[in-house]
Amino acid sequence: MQKIKLKGLKVYAYHGCMEEEAKIGSYYLVNLTIWLKLKKAGKSDHLEDTINYGELSQIIKDQMAIRSHLLENVALRILSQIKKQFHKIKKAKVSVSKVNPPVNADINHVKVSFKKKF
Repeated sequence: MQKIKLKGLKVYAYHGCMEEEAKIGSYYLVNLTIWLKLKKAGKSDHLEDTINYGELSQIIKDQMAIRSHLLENVALRILSQIKKQFHKIKKAKVSVSKVNPPVNADINHVKVSFKKKF
């Protein structure tokens, strides 16, 4: 089994439990790894034998546009939508990071990760 990784997709969104987060928003970084069989694509050089990472990016952007209180909710929605759209994928891991979270500490980012077999 091989994998495709999307690293550091930067999205501006409005997630969080605080009212200010819904108004002001913040930057988020999303990483996605999918596992699937890619040997056929490697031999054929045809897009239909793999997964279009532009479509994966669009799923992430669409789900990030739906406001959630928790990053956990966003991450699971991303995985659910990927599972629904792509039957070739055997396993996926997503991480959603909030850059400069509004906490009383100097934290670069906070990250939630989920891995799921399909």
